[in-house]
Amino acid sequence: MSGVTQIRDHLLDELNLVVRTVESLLAKIQTEEWEYRPAENMRTLLELTHHLVSIPASDLAILQEKTQTEVEQVETQVSGIRDPLVLAAQFRANYDLLQAYMLSLTEAELLNKSTKAFYLDHGIVQIKWLIEIVTHSFHHRSQLYNYLKQSGHELQFFMLYG
Repeated sequence: MSGVTQIRDHLLDELNLVVRTVESLLAKIQTEEWEYRPAENMRTLLELTHHLVSIPASDLAILQEKTQTEVEQVETQVSGIRDPLVLAAQFRANYDLLQAYMLSLTEAELLNKSTKAFYLDHGIVQIKWLIEIVTHSFHHRSQLYNYLKQSGHELQFFMLYG
């Protein structure tokens, strides 16, 4: 196995960690908590969760050069879901789609295939897209953890690593 595929696999493992830990965080949410908003200029817990769950699929659509309308359609696929366990399952399914795509790429494609998001004027290589998706997911997982902590859930930081 080459170093490039090892790095890809490590990044996918890290994204899988996000999915696993978000699954456990989502299991703690009660229906009446969905409208929690830490500040007026922030998303509600439901809006944050919908965004986080959509990241693997919507970012995959972006890196596959889908139009803004097509990406928005991907993002709205979860908009009606309020069941935390269904959202967790959708997050896992979205991760599986992204993983299958990344595993289908050759080493040369990972390093050299450049695709352009509808909102950029330049392309980005696939391995950098994967790094972006991982960091994007970790960012919003952290927000989810903080929302739950602020709303009174008993959480321990080690939950984020197991």
